[in-house]
Amino acid sequence: MNTILTERFKLAKNYIYSYARPLEQARFAYHFENGEKERVITELKAYQNEDGGFGKAIEPDFWLPSSSPMATWAAGQILLEIGVNGAEPIVKAMLSYLKNTCDMETGMWTTIMPENNDYPHAPWWHWQEGVQENWMYNPGVELAAFLVHWSNDGSKAAEVGWSSIQKALNYLMNKTEMDKHEINNFQKLVKLIKPFESIFNARFDYSLDQVSGKINGLAENCVDKDVENWSRGYAALPLDFIESPQDLLCKRLSSLVEKNLALFVKELDDEGVWDISWSWGSYPDSFAIARQYWKGILAVDRYRKLKAFGYLE
Repeated sequence: MNTILTERFKLAKNYIYSYARPLEQARFAYHFENGEKERVITELKAYQNEDGGFGKAIEPDFWLPSSSPMATWAAGQILLEIGVNGAEPIVKAMLSYLKNTCDMETGMWTTIMPENNDYPHAPWWHWQEGVQENWMYNPGVELAAFLVHWSNDGSKAAEVGWSSIQKALNYLMNKTEMDKHEINNFQKLVKLIKPFESIFNARFDYSLDQVSGKINGLAENCVDKDVENWSRGYAALPLDFIESPQDLLCKRLSSLVEKNLALFVKELDDEGVWDISWSWGSYPDSFAIARQYWKGILAVDRYRKLKAFGYLE
């Protein structure tokens, strides 16, 4: 581990414990200080509503307090990150919400809620008629995978998940390009469904290997290969699609992965964290708070990735 990164990591710890949300403080402690997953669960509960879904600005770019599928997805990501099992009350309540909010005709969950417009939010979270066509199975296909992953086989929740996955696959296999966030959702589908591969292959016309190959191809095509563009905006980076050196895409994009890791180190600021590359253009006071929250989130996520690639001890 190089000296610069060592010092920046120490500064990041101070930043997180001073300015990040308690949720990111708990996540940081879990990943880097042998912290308890129960502390992360406790902090997550603060964002869960009585219906089992999540809201309350857990995704800092929209501040809707009531439950939404997208906010629930954000919570599910963290529950997966710390290895929570389906018996946990927080998961059971979440699955109940997801089971009851899927549009069974389309297999989707509503990505942007009309109520978003009543609270501070980034422009891409503004609801208008027909906006679901821009989002499609982001995050629905991953929510469906949550239902299968955390539910008992043959349960109503699992069947809702499988039904949604069927429709998502029909959509996926006809795509020639896809937004990076939706690709991430399909990537997580493959990882969560891997233990159910035999069931998957028996249910659908496509094998899980075929689906995985399709997703990897979309991801590889989506990566911006021009390194000069990476610092200029919201480019799709190799590490947007790769979690560890064991990922198949890591081997196919190895030289770009190393450059991406180097960029992460280069872009660290004097507090040991990263600034975000986007802005709202509205709600300036709320955005200032969201920006601070995101810096904590980015710090946890990127230091986790640097650790996975051997950049941190």
